[in-house]
Amino acid sequence: MENIIYLDNAASTPVDPRVVEAMLPYFSQYYGNPSAIHPMGRLADEALETAREQVARLINCQSEEIIFTSGGTESDNLAITGVASACRGNHIITSEIEHHAVLEACHALVKKGFEITYLPVDRSGQVSAQDLQAAITPQTALVSIMAANNVIGTLQPIAEIGAICRKRGVFFHTDAVQMAGHLSVDVKRDNIDLLSLSGHKFNGPKGVGILFARSEVPLSPLILGGGQEAGLRSGTENVPGIAGLGVASEIAMAEMESEAKRLCKLRDDLINRILADIPGTCLNGHPGKRLPNNVNISFEGIEGEYFTKELSKQGICVSTGSACSSESHEAPYVLLAIGRERELANCSIRLSLGKMTTAEDVNKTVAAICSVAAKIRKQTRVW
Repeated sequence: MENIIYLDNAASTPVDPRVVEAMLPYFSQYYGNPSAIHPMGRLADEALETAREQVARLINCQSEEIIFTSGGTESDNLAITGVASACRGNHIITSEIEHHAVLEACHALVKKGFEITYLPVDRSGQVSAQDLQAAITPQTALVSIMAANNVIGTLQPIAEIGAICRKRGVFFHTDAVQMAGHLSVDVKRDNIDLLSLSGHKFNGPKGVGILFARSEVPLSPLILGGGQEAGLRSGTENVPGIAGLGVASEIAMAEMESEAKRLCKLRDDLINRILADIPGTCLNGHPGKRLPNNVNISFEGIEGEYFTKELSKQGICVSTGSACSSESHEAPYVLLAIGRERELANCSIRLSLGKMTTAEDVNKTVAAICSVAAKIRKQTRVW
């Protein structure tokens, strides 16, 4: 769309044209069911296995350890509920700022007799490895800590967390939905046992993701039926989407380093100019250990949802936080967890950059934010 500046890539990204091209044949040319043994079925199955290898290379695991799912939410649920159902322990450790897909899965397990420990985070949004160490008990079955936060962009010390879990004999799951495809993720280096990612967060299609599950991890399926995905995720696989996810993974591997550097430069420019040009602003999240594309800023006296709507009138697409909870009018729980007062937490917006974002977009965005912020403050007379 013309005159639109899209800065909500944490919610979803545009599908790369190369990914679209790879998907098209599986809609009408190679349309067989991958479970069928005839030639059309074999062609579809070959696409699955090619994609499985491509995704495995992205996170450095074995292809047989990749389980295709419908996306990050299903992968998180399968990891948490699947391990909880298959292990003896009844204790799970997570953090206060996890995605709802993790938090709600944990809430559901409480009704089944599980004990959940929610680790606090510091003012930058990081979990303490020492707190994790102290929270592990003989009954701990799983630790689930996200690699990067979807609201404030803070990176967690997952390598350190993974080392602690491996030493204590506890399985470690990380929701890497925001990080995978943007920064290096290595399940062997970081001692990760389970990992979730979603295609539409790094220029792949919606409706497809994976759960990596190390071969030694016991896992019970959530969906029963035809026994697809080694019996861990029944249902006919989304062949076009999976083929697209595989190509998106290959592209990400090839372009990740250069794209991260480019986005970091734009991100820092955007942050510095907003903080310098607009009084009463503060950055949320870690100043350095954050996603290359994430900017989350609070504006005193400007309600975030209203600010977002006013910016949209200028053609600037931003958000107040997670798209999965955009209908909620409660203060963002992630910002409350890092110590922001409720009023200031409600005055935050998230700008997430992507492959299409340019320096000119940043210039126009800064100008629009300055103009709209001044207008709102003048109208409400709070500044």
